[in-house]
Amino acid sequence: MIALSTPVSLPPSPPRLSYGQAVMSLGSCFSQSIATRLRAGALDVLVNPFGIQYNPLSIAAALERILEERPFETDELVETSGGYASLLHHGSFTRRRREDALELMNSSLERAAAQLQRLDFLLLTWGTSYVYRWGETGRVVSNCHKLPERLFHRQRVGLDELAACWLPLLERLFTLRPELQIITTVSPVRHLRDGAVGNARSKATLLLLSELLAERYPEQLHYFPSYELMMDELRDYRYYAEDMTHPSELAERLIAERLTQWWLSPEAQRGIAEAERLLSELRHRPLSSEPEAHRERLERLEAKLAAFYRKYPSALDLAALV
Repeated sequence: MIALSTPVSLPPSPPRLSYGQAVMSLGSCFSQSIATRLRAGALDVLVNPFGIQYNPLSIAAALERILEERPFETDELVETSGGYASLLHHGSFTRRRREDALELMNSSLERAAAQLQRLDFLLLTWGTSYVYRWGETGRVVSNCHKLPERLFHRQRVGLDELAACWLPLLERLFTLRPELQIITTVSPVRHLRDGAVGNARSKATLLLLSELLAERYPEQLHYFPSYELMMDELRDYRYYAEDMTHPSELAERLIAERLTQWWLSPEAQRGIAEAERLLSELRHRPLSSEPEAHRERLERLEAKLAAFYRKYPSALDLAALV
């Protein structure tokens, strides 16, 4: 039989994730997609508490802020065309009123700090090693919020600078949570602003960072090859979205399936499949002409939910995810 792709061998699995364990996901839009799927399976996953972040230095800054539990203040906001924003947050945190923006940012910070205190797994997805630095301070930002480009300085960060940031940060995390397990992966989304060569060099830096950290903490830091799966097993433009840079929904699902098989316990894998079916039923909207049929369907659904929670008592409330 002719092979139509290059199989990617997965590394040894990390300790398996089960219901009742706490997860936090930080990183790119690919991280958001994967973590949202895990959360839809009723696993205890906190997804991107600062919104989508692309580079390792911004992700590190978010983790440091969570460790400090230091609330955001008014002088940390910038005014944009959409309202008040934070340079450490995604645009989804922008609000017309300062007070609303700060309330949203600080409530998310509080949830993240609480999750960190009991965290079992941290999922980190690196997107690019290119960063934007705010001209006034030189600090790396997570999002430019469409402010004038002259206010920022863009550069590709090298491995030495990334390692100097992440090695002491990992020490702090392992001091707080000695049994913490960390999964790193490189986003398969291509960043082609700097061309194919620039993207390749950027991704190579991220791959080397993951390797360096895993070599330093081989028992607690594990690499999952999302980027490699996309580049080799799914090397076909039918697996890309229309922009030809992002994976299609099918590709994301295929990579997510490999990740769950590699990472999740057999119990959690079965639970996710059941939870997805139940969530689909919960989201069903009945026809107004079928009230009796809808009542009977709800009774059957309540029985299914009760059976699900008997099997997985630590699962999240699926109704809250609708």
